[in-house]
Amino acid sequence: MTKTLLTFGDSNTYGTPPAQVHSEYRRWGPETRWPTVMQAALGADWALVEEGLPGRTTNRADPVMGAHMDGQLGLRIALESHGPIDLLTIMLGTNDLQAHHGATVNQVVGGLAGLLAIARSEPYQLRHKGFDILLIAPPLVLEEGTYRDTLLGAHEKSRNLPFAIAQLADHWGIAFLDAGAHVKPSPIDGLHLAAEDHVTLGQAIAAKIEAM
Repeated sequence: MTKTLLTFGDSNTYGTPPAQVHSEYRRWGPETRWPTVMQAALGADWALVEEGLPGRTTNRADPVMGAHMDGQLGLRIALESHGPIDLLTIMLGTNDLQAHHGATVNQVVGGLAGLLAIARSEPYQLRHKGFDILLIAPPLVLEEGTYRDTLLGAHEKSRNLPFAIAQLADHWGIAFLDAGAHVKPSPIDGLHLAAEDHVTLGQAIAAKIEAM
């Protein structure tokens, strides 16, 4: 029986390439994006639902991009729009670190905890007849390139995120993967993944899922 996997995240799940200028609306093709690379590696037994939204945060509305950037709202919509699913991956937290949000590491972890509470809640588990969760710490943030001004102060926080997110995953008894152990963002914008890093990450996540 085919299993269904939902990948919930931000622009690095959507597949935004490194940007030379602000507000470029581009997307890597399916042969490159990590969710589709992951699906190909897992094989025909897995169906994929991609739910990446550029700008999405763990629990914050964006004053410019809108209230729908709040991942708590987005996850509820995703879980009610798709399914039943067998596995949910969550990779969020980078946008919370942008200067205009200014979230601390603890606040990011709190936002992720809220997402896990939603996903693990009885109504959604019953709706989907139960599903597993893989929590992914996002890659390191570089304070350079196109988005340097919006990422001031984010680099050091992003260095501390993986350990904190790993502790959160352990607390909830769910699987964890550190994306930063496999890839890093392009220095072009300090935020987004190059094509080869998408492929690397997709293969790493597939291997993790196969081991779960």
